[in-house]
Amino acid sequence: MKFLDQARIFVRAGNGGNGCTSFRREKNLEFGGPDGGNGGRGGDVVAQCADNLNTLIDFSYQQHFNAARGGQGMGRDRSGAHGGDKLLKVPPGTQIFAEDNETLLGDLTEVGGTLVLARGGNGGFGNAHFKSSTNRAPRRNNPGVEGEEFTIWLRLKLIADAGLIGLPNAGKSTFLAAVSAARPKIAGYPFTTLNPGLGVVRTNDADFVLADIPGLIEGAHEGAGLGDRFLGHVERCRVLVHLVDVTSQDVVRDYLAVRGELSAYGAGLENKQEIVALSKCDAVSKDHCDARAADLAGAHGVKALCISAVTGLGMDAILFRVAGLIATAKGQEKKSAEKEPEVQWQP
Repeated sequence: MKFLDQARIFVRAGNGGNGCTSFRREKNLEFGGPDGGNGGRGGDVVAQCADNLNTLIDFSYQQHFNAARGGQGMGRDRSGAHGGDKLLKVPPGTQIFAEDNETLLGDLTEVGGTLVLARGGNGGFGNAHFKSSTNRAPRRNNPGVEGEEFTIWLRLKLIADAGLIGLPNAGKSTFLAAVSAARPKIAGYPFTTLNPGLGVVRTNDADFVLADIPGLIEGAHEGAGLGDRFLGHVERCRVLVHLVDVTSQDVVRDYLAVRGELSAYGAGLENKQEIVALSKCDAVSKDHCDARAADLAGAHGVKALCISAVTGLGMDAILFRVAGLIATAKGQEKKSAEKEPEVQWQP
């Protein structure tokens, strides 16, 4: 299935049904009077967060979504039926923006959550609504109100507990395949990963979701390589796992290149908890790994772990650290949610 994380669509709610002008005309009823019913309300366009979806690919085949119009009012005080709603199912983590692609309208993260994108128009009144003591035979009715219509943007940001970042060919896909049941494409050339991937990591302490995004290069925020748009998929992560290729000629430069792209992107990524690991340690000696780790520690005080997804070196240790940081972050979030806001005294 092709991965698509952004889509532009047009939504239109249903128009309200027109009111009816009608009079009772029966042989045995001397004074019939008005009996025109009201029109039905138009249907809404509603976005719903659905499980088992992880892409917006469905919205590449259809971009226009219209809700049903309300039914027309009829005689004998019969009101028109309400128009059916148009339901758009989106994956968890979908953000909905206005036409300017900047104004956030909603963020659907919980399965089953809904957001009304466009509201249907009200139905018009029939002539029975306008009957009064001074107007016994009104001959007016209202037309239905037009429904709302908008052009909106859908943007998907994957929901994961931890995210893998690093330069191209740093071993991120190999890491994901080694610790989860995910099967990303793995090859010996840069930019093997073209789309984000998810995997569930099962540990003794707790399970967590790990996201793998395409590699970053220096200048990605200016459009170099695949750009930095995929960083949006790690915005919701509690921990970032930064992989640095230990076989590189300058691990410090590689580390700073990725950190610079995180700072340029913003959204608080540069402030997230980070675990740095030197990957591919099976390809070099232990002394070489220790020397490269010392370079990072001496230059920026970074304590890097030495790992190998192929042989399993250091994998248990890094997963244990990731699971611990995630558990700590969840505990802090729970305390913040349970903490009642302070009530300020007012005279």
